[in-house]
Amino acid sequence: MRTKLFSVGGLVLVLLAVIVTRQVLFTVNETDQVIITQFGEYKRTIRQPGLAWKMPFLQTVNRFDRRILTSDAPKAEYLTQDKKRLVADPVTRWRISDPLLFYKTVRDESGARARLDDLVLSELRREVASHTFVLVIGLKRETIMENVATTTREKAKEFGIEVVDVRIKRADLPQEVQLSVFQRMQAEREREAKRYRSEGEEESAKLKAETDKQRTILLAQAKQDAEKLRGEGDGMATRVYAEAYGKDAEFYAFVRSLQAYELFLGKRSTLVLPADADLFRYLSSPQPSTTPHVTPAPTTR
Repeated sequence: MRTKLFSVGGLVLVLLAVIVTRQVLFTVNETDQVIITQFGEYKRTIRQPGLAWKMPFLQTVNRFDRRILTSDAPKAEYLTQDKKRLVADPVTRWRISDPLLFYKTVRDESGARARLDDLVLSELRREVASHTFVLVIGLKRETIMENVATTTREKAKEFGIEVVDVRIKRADLPQEVQLSVFQRMQAEREREAKRYRSEGEEESAKLKAETDKQRTILLAQAKQDAEKLRGEGDGMATRVYAEAYGKDAEFYAFVRSLQAYELFLGKRSTLVLPADADLFRYLSSPQPSTTPHVTPAPTTR
């Protein structure tokens, strides 16, 4: 019986020791920073990772993330300087720089996000209202967000928060305005397409006209050159014929007659001519006549 009591008592002592140890010692992670409070009153801040201690049952450990956090504000509608509506959803990156001030002002991350969203939306609304729509979505977008981040950073220091950056995920027109804008953009693109087509057709007509002109010029030049070459060839042939006739008129007449026979008479040619026709003078009488008769030169043209 006594042994059982000692066993139960030892077990109770071990459990008490474990509970007290867990209440006294705790671990600080590398991603955490800790504030120790006693009945809601600040005692100390622990930033170094490792094993730390506190008063058991009296002090409370409040952990805060030391990494960069993100606050994604809901979409909101803004009015630009030229009275155009814009829908944007900003994103804020921030970290807890002063855990004690953070704990006193916003208590936790949800409270910090609510304060940051209010600051960012207010500053973004002011910046957008001082610029035109084209500048907000185009050239001045980076400058506007830098101004918003700078102003928000100064105001967030009051809550122990360091604002790293502020950006816009997406900037759109309101839903009821998008359709009319898209239709206008489509009409502009169609107008540009028609202009490009008309310019292309005009250029095509110019190229075709120039091509036809060059073709006509080339054909006329080629015809002129052909006629010139043909005339030169006829002249040269005439000159050769004349020289041959001057050397031996009878032989020239004989050769020309043979050439005429070759052209006139085929395998199945039938000619009805008088017996004394000049065409067959050399066939009927092989003796040359005293007066040479020249058969006209055959032509193939």
